[in-house]
Amino acid sequence: MAKQYKVIYERNNCIGAGTCVAVLDARWKMNDDGKADLNGGVKKGDIYELIITEAELPKMLESAEACPVLVIHIEDMETGKRLI
Repeated sequence: MAKQYKVIYERNNCIGAGTCVAVLDARWKMNDDGKADLNGGVKKGDIYELIITEAELPKMLESAEACPVLVIHIEDMETGKRLI
């Protein structure tokens, strides 16, 4: 089985900079309320979660690092270690 990672997005704290969309528009889009939406993400309380594989990891890491308010986190599902 391919290694999996969990993307955790704190949408409430998004400021709408759009850098995630600029980096990875296949997974991020701007919503009418000025905040980004995580395509395929599942709402869990105040956060959204998405499981990705290693193939998506490099661009998702880049989009998370580009966020000026650091509301996108990525965890290794095998170890539980937070990569960002």
